[in-house]
Amino acid sequence: MPSISVVIPVRNDAAMLTTALESLAAQTRPPDEVIVVDNGSSDATAMIAERAGARVVAEPHRGIPYASATGYDNARGAIIARIDADTVCPPGWLARIERTFDRDPGLDMLTGGAEFYGGNAVARRLGRAWYIGGMYWAVTPYLGHPPVFGSNFAMRREVWGELGGEVHRVNGIHDDLDLSLHVKPWMHVEYDPHLMVEISARPFDTWDGLTRRLSWVLPTLRNHWPEDAPWHRRAARREWLEEQTEAQAEA
Repeated sequence: MPSISVVIPVRNDAAMLTTALESLAAQTRPPDEVIVVDNGSSDATAMIAERAGARVVAEPHRGIPYASATGYDNARGAIIARIDADTVCPPGWLARIERTFDRDPGLDMLTGGAEFYGGNAVARRLGRAWYIGGMYWAVTPYLGHPPVFGSNFAMRREVWGELGGEVHRVNGIHDDLDLSLHVKPWMHVEYDPHLMVEISARPFDTWDGLTRRLSWVLPTLRNHWPEDAPWHRRAARREWLEEQTEAQAEA
């Protein structure tokens, strides 16, 4: 079975990190390593991570794009999984990831969805239907494949080896959407509706918090415009498929 690393970028989120690490410790298929990227925390983040047996990696440049990329850079597993500090993974989460990659050698990236905890019931329902469901509904046709969801996805180490030098390690963008935009025409991304986690509803606590997250979408897309516009992405995919067909015919 492939080894699995779990990457968690964190900054001053010690309380939620404790719960996330507890959920990883309760997995029916334990992670081979957990990497907590301490992104300049002033709380007990590093101490809690070390006590839980995680490997702590410091990233002084503040921002999730920097922290997540540093975590992937340091991962040793054949499969690199990613959650956030507020993610709570059900006991079979890693086992499902392992089975899916083992069953499909051509699978490059796997992503899933989430239920919200905390907040009020209306916010939780709207969050799943609009915030996460809307992301998959709107972005999948744009990309030509499902986008990876930063609180719940996994990729083969070779994928990061190919994309790690290209991703935008800057603030003011969605790092998971940026990674999705860098996916090559020959890479296979799968969305598994049964690969679920729980995440905090805190993005909906304040209007400013929600609008800040939404404001990162256009800058992320702008960094890839126009070379990664949908029509260019479809053309690149068609060209690659035609090349594959020709190569098979000649073989």
